Amino acid sequence: MNKTLFIFALLFTSICFSQSVRFDGFIQDEQKNPLEMANIMAINNNTKAMDSYGITNDKGKFQLTLKPNSAYTIKVSYLGMKSKEITISTQTENITQNVVMDGTGIELEGVEIVREMPVSIKGDTIVYNADSFKSGTEKKLEDVLKKLPGVEVNADGEIEVEGKKVSKLMVEGKDFFDGDTKLGVKNIPADAIDKVQVLRNYNEVSQLKGLENDQDNLAMNIKLKEGKKNFWFGDVTAGIGVAELDNRYIINPKLFYYSPKYSINVITNFNNIGELPLTAQDYFKFTGGFKNMMKKGGSNFNISSNDLGISLLRNNRAKEIETKFGATNFSYSINKAWNLSGFGILSTSKTDLETKSQTTILDSGDQQKRDENTHQKNNLGLFKLSSTYKPSDKFQFDYDILTKLTKQDEDTDLLRESIVSNVSAVETILTEKKQNPTSINQNLSLYYTQSAKNIFAFEMQHLYQDENPFYNANLRTQPFDLSGYISGQNRNDLNQNRFVKTNKLDAKLDYYYMVTPKSNFNITLGNTYSYQDFNSHIFQILDNGNRNDLKDPENNNAVNYNFNDAFLGFHYKILTGKFTLTPGVSLHSYNMTNIQLGTDYSQNFMKILPDFFALYQIKKSETLTYNFSLTNDFTDINQLASGYVLSDYSSLFRGNRFLENATSQVHTLRYFKYNMFNFENIFANASYTKKVDAIKTKADFDGINQSSVPYNSNLADETLSGMGSYGRSFLKNYKASAVASLNWSKFNNIQNNVLATTESFVQSYTVRASTNYKNIPNIEFGYNLLVNKYSGSTFYTDKPFARLDYYFLDSFSFVSEYEFYHYYNGDKSVDNEYDFLSASLIYQKKNSKWEYKISATNLLNTTYLNDDSFSQFSTRVSQYTVQPRYIIFSMKYNL
Repeated sequence: MNKTLFIFALLFTSICFSQSVRFDGFIQDEQKNPLEMANIMAINNNTKAMDSYGITNDKGKFQLTLKPNSAYTIKVSYLGMKSKEITISTQTENITQNVVMDGTGIELEGVEIVREMPVSIKGDTIVYNADSFKSGTEKKLEDVLKKLPGVEVNADGEIEVEGKKVSKLMVEGKDFFDGDTKLGVKNIPADAIDKVQVLRNYNEVSQLKGLENDQDNLAMNIKLKEGKKNFWFGDVTAGIGVAELDNRYIINPKLFYYSPKYSINVITNFNNIGELPLTAQDYFKFTGGFKNMMKKGGSNFNISSNDLGISLLRNNRAKEIETKFGATNFSYSINKAWNLSGFGILSTSKTDLETKSQTTILDSGDQQKRDENTHQKNNLGLFKLSSTYKPSDKFQFDYDILTKLTKQDEDTDLLRESIVSNVSAVETILTEKKQNPTSINQNLSLYYTQSAKNIFAFEMQHLYQDENPFYNANLRTQPFDLSGYISGQNRNDLNQNRFVKTNKLDAKLDYYYMVTPKSNFNITLGNTYSYQDFNSHIFQILDNGNRNDLKDPENNNAVNYNFNDAFLGFHYKILTGKFTLTPGVSLHSYNMTNIQLGTDYSQNFMKILPDFFALYQIKKSETLTYNFSLTNDFTDINQLASGYVLSDYSSLFRGNRFLENATSQVHTLRYFKYNMFNFENIFANASYTKKVDAIKTKADFDGINQSSVPYNSNLADETLSGMGSYGRSFLKNYKASAVASLNWSKFNNIQNNVLATTESFVQSYTVRASTNYKNIPNIEFGYNLLVNKYSGSTFYTDKPFARLDYYFLDSFSFVSEYEFYHYYNGDKSVDNEYDFLSASLIYQKKNSKWEYKISATNLLNTTYLNDDSFSQFSTRVSQYTVQPRYIIFSMKYNL
């Protein structure tokens, strides 16, 4: 493997340093002042192709890489000035020449030059000309984005630009499934994309732009080619397995329509080859565009989920996956003032998981080894309707409603070997999990600009959530000594019903007063109110089929919990020189009451919470940002219910109704530099969190069985994380990056009545390099090192990877990806190697609507992958079976 990477590196280096001529200099105005971000390109007079392009730095410097012994027309443009053309002829020596621009106005050809530039900047918007980066093998938006300088797309379909996550994706200015990036990058056809616009300092509400700190807000807008507007476009794909795989299939129609008045997107996917348009993880984190409207308040009251720990996939890798997926998104402009939009998503999947794992208890060293076979059925539904009414620049009224419907079933048959005090015992266990949660989230917003100095914003959000998880465990060994439990059964059949209902209402009114054009004062009046019901009951099914209800109060819960936070906030934002400063403070009045076991327990107190934001604008594209916040963290009803709750067959939990809040101080420092001169991208981020009086867990272990209860610790938990990246594009066709991320955490808990401090240190290092040519094969290669260090254990994953894509003979595309994994621990008691190889060959005649493809996944027929995880009481090493080799022949028709 190392030899292969060496050959790739040698090839990459030799290509980079092939013979070329450098043409550089400075672009200035008539007073010899440097012009930053001027556009310059070199057109080859013989081939009429653009051989090189660039954008000047803050000193007006440019640098182009040209072919020797060639004639060029150099085109220069700068917004607000007359465009300029010069001619040069290269030989073998480098050329230095300055360019002076004429400030007499803008010519039409100057505007055209900006449009032709591969990358240009217009204010807060970066514009990428997609065709300038395509090599011919791109099929989806994701393939195009990965070739753009400064843009990254991770395995979860999240887009990052300049080290920041893109929070909203739009097409022709219209939200694509409320801005969800994964559905967009995996489905929007590459051949429909004309421009990719990155919108920096983005704010959805025009009245609030500049009033708040939007420096970390990014949106992306996709501009379509002219031939794709006012016409239906998309594709229909159908494929079957080759030879003995004839029971494998994929059917994937996608349709899109965009016009100034309305848009429609339809995406469907039916397959049993492991393609997952939306995973269960994606579903539960799908916000539907709802933002955290109370983030300025200083309180964290998060509604936790009562999910049963349904087993999660490792991306799309499992033993067997069958998916049926359908989604539609629409936008309709009733008139210039009123716009309606919405989406509906339905997904059904059947999944088989096969897992081998070993869990080690940190304190005792006792172990639990498990061989599990799990079958899941997931039915997921998402529906949203949005309305935006904006009759003028002074008033805007928004309303949204998002509904989530879920039905999940999971059955697991597992063989467990428990090793307690070096004594081994083996048994079979059957578990069943069912949950059908429903949630409805509504948002209402009003924005009113009374005058240039007075702006009002009212926002209100309501969450209704209904959860009803059911858990059953059938095992031979009696796990817990519960009151009323009948011992001596051949099988111990434990069951639990749980019912949790939540109503949460957030409301706040913001008033902004513009003191000067560079400063404003913000007053916030807000309130968070939550009402929750929690009911649970444990019962036993006896060998004879009769039901034994465990009626003792310790096995049941009937709890009501009210939480209220009323607060008044003050913030002052000022721009002075290169600094933007926003000090703030909020005054809170808290009231909490939980009712259970026939009594009430209440807490009432007030607290002042400060926060501070500072931005140092070193240069136009270089910033240093500092954030500080002091927050109050509150638990919801799940940790207050004092009756027993079955977490699983070996874990019993009971809440603590006397829990108090924790206080967190968070410091974040971020550095960012983006140089359009050489597309250099430097990003660094460090964050430190110290949580005082944190809600911690007191756990007692009887062998491998755990009983736990939360408590307020007087010791502080700490987390320190950092991430740094460096990337750049050079010589037009090359892109390289290096990324490092570190996360250290320290936790304090009580384990078997002994105070235990545990630490974890997770490190990830990645380097990669790639080429982007149109007529020769392109390669990408890299290396990732992952180090997971837990208390007493260290796990390593070495992962070299490579990708090859080649468009040839004007009809063929070949793409192949390879990943090699070496997974081991510190003493090499765990030491595994495995790799994944995929490849596809596509044939499509130029201008033909038909495409023919043969693709293979897991060509090396790898059978499993490894993973590890850490809780504050144990470590776990796992091995997951993955789908075997699939070879699929498919045809696609482009509309």
